Amino acid sequence: MQNGQGIAVLRAVGHQPPVNAITAACGIGSLIAAVFGGVSTCLTGPTNAIVSSSGEKSRHYTGGIFVGLLALAFGLLAPTFTRFLLDAPEAFVMTLAGLALLKILQAAFTTCFSDRCTLGALIAFLVTVADLPLFSIGAAFWGLVAGILISRLLERDDFRATEDGV
Repeated sequence: MQNGQGIAVLRAVGHQPPVNAITAACGIGSLIAAVFGGVSTCLTGPTNAIVSSSGEKSRHYTGGIFVGLLALAFGLLAPTFTRFLLDAPEAFVMTLAGLALLKILQAAFTTCFSDRCTLGALIAFLVTVADLPLFSIGAAFWGLVAGILISRLLERDDFRATEDGV
């Protein structure tokens, strides 16, 4: 799933990622990590979104290499960082996570609210953020349902244009 998101993010910014090579490399990396009790490797969507969110397209590889080196350093120092985050106040950790996602959230809002079905996109976002499951089905599903219903009911012209592929 993460590889699909990562590839979609790269294609969205104009890159042509080698899908088969990525899949093979992540599979081999996962096999090696499993031997040492590690987690599987993947091409993550959020990390790619951060790396490719700004700068010249031809220089995104530099950001990718830097993020990879940071990941290796962080992995080696994981016990120290884990202890630090466990001892830190919860509000600090939540603030740090929120600040890290601001640029991604800004890009998502700009994309979602710049063209058609903007009210539906906003409702989908708000229902999903509310994180209230219904009938044991997660809020992400209900966010999509609510967004589509609102767009269908209140943004009929936009919704029709989207259905017609205009």
